[in-house]
Amino acid sequence: MSSPNFIDYIKFNSRSGNGGAGCRHFHREKFIEKGGPDGGDGGRGGHIILKGNSQLWTLLHLKYRKHVIAESGKGGEGQNMTGAFGKDEILEVPLGTVARRFDTNELVCEINEDGQEIILTPGGRGGKGNSFFATSTNQAPQHAQPGEPGREEWIILELKLLADVGLVGFPNAGKSTLLSVVSAAKPKIADYAFTTLTPNLGVVPYRDDKSFVMADIPGIIEGAAEGKGLGIRFLKHIERNSILLFLIPADSNDIKNEFEILLNELKKYNPELLDKKRLLAISKADLLDDELKDAIKKDLPENIPTVFISSIINQGITELKDLIWRELH
Repeated sequence: MSSPNFIDYIKFNSRSGNGGAGCRHFHREKFIEKGGPDGGDGGRGGHIILKGNSQLWTLLHLKYRKHVIAESGKGGEGQNMTGAFGKDEILEVPLGTVARRFDTNELVCEINEDGQEIILTPGGRGGKGNSFFATSTNQAPQHAQPGEPGREEWIILELKLLADVGLVGFPNAGKSTLLSVVSAAKPKIADYAFTTLTPNLGVVPYRDDKSFVMADIPGIIEGAAEGKGLGIRFLKHIERNSILLFLIPADSNDIKNEFEILLNELKKYNPELLDKKRLLAISKADLLDDELKDAIKKDLPENIPTVFISSIINQGITELKDLIWRELH
C-alpha cells in the first residue's frame, strides 16, 4: 500500500430510501362494478449496507463520497401489486472497518469477514395498501398507509488493521527494514525519525507454504497517548493484532526502560492491549559480539520471549519467525 493512498478514517452522510406509499384501490372490471379492495403495499426504501472485501486495504475509494443516498421504494398499485423496493447502496470496505454514529460515537457494527454484509442505515418500510385493512366488518377500507421515511445520519468509518503481528517501537528502531526483509512489502526506509507515516502490511512466508500478516505501525514516542509525535492516530491499529512484537535497537541506552515506556503508552491508550502476547526483538544485533549480548541479556524485561536480530545480515530472522509462529499457534 502506498503512503499517500492510505486512508483509515472517513465521515459521510448516510441517507436510506423512503418507503413507498400503500395504494388505495378497488377492483374494477366488466361486469364487476364494485369489487373489493386490491391496493398493493409500497416497496421498502433502499438500505445503506457495508460489505467486507478482503482485497481492500484502505478507505480511499470512499474518501470523496460525502453523501451516500439509497433509492426510495415505489408506491403500491392495484391488483395487489407491491411497489418495487428501492435499490440498496452497498459500500465495500476493508476487513477491520468499524462504523460509528458521529453524533453519539455509538458503535454500529464491525466488519471482520470477507463477504460479510451489515445494514448500516435501514430503509423505510413500505406502507400497507387498503386490501390489508379489509375485514368482515370493513370490506371497503378507504385508507392506505404512507411509506415510512428513510433515515439520515452522519457516519464515521474507521479502519483498524487486521494483522497477526504488530510491530511496536520508537521511530527508527528498524521496523520498516524488518518488514521489507521478511515480506514483499516495500515501506519507505531512511535513517531519520518518522520515516513511516502510514501503517504498512506485509505477508510473511513461513515453512510449508504457511504465512502470517505483519503490520509496521508508525513509531511511538513517549507521550504519544497525550498526542505527542504522531499521537494516537495509529495506536488504534495495534488493537487488532494478535501479537505485539516490540522492536528495540541494540544501541539503545536502556533497552528495559524503552520497553517500559512503550508498554506504558499502550496502557494509557487502552489497558486491554496489555493482555496481548508480547515478544521482544533486539534489532541491529550485528553491532554486538557475544560478550555484549550476554551483558544485555542480564537486563532484559522478564518473562518476555526475546531474540536478537539483524535485518541487514539476516541474522536471527528464521528464529524470529519460528518464535512468532509458535506464539500464534
